[in-house]
Amino acid sequence: MDILKVIVQIIYILVCIVLTVLVLKQEGKSEGLSGALTGTTDTYWSKNKSRSKEGFIDNTTKILGVTFILLSVVLNLL
Repeated sequence: MDILKVIVQIIYILVCIVLTVLVLKQEGKSEGLSGALTGTTDTYWSKNKSRSKEGFIDNTTKILGVTFILLSVVLNLL
């Protein structure tokens, strides 16, 4: 049981480091409230953002965030 806990802790630390780096690499959402008030239109870039580097980083951040939460629960139970 102790070996399993050590392995999960190592994975947890790696997920924390990668998640921190990915969050820092993300670009800010510059539209904010002004974009909602002015009614900006969808551009080619915004429609195909999921296929770009930023879309990949965004999706990976979401997956690692869920993994972080699940590993936190598992470590608490161990």
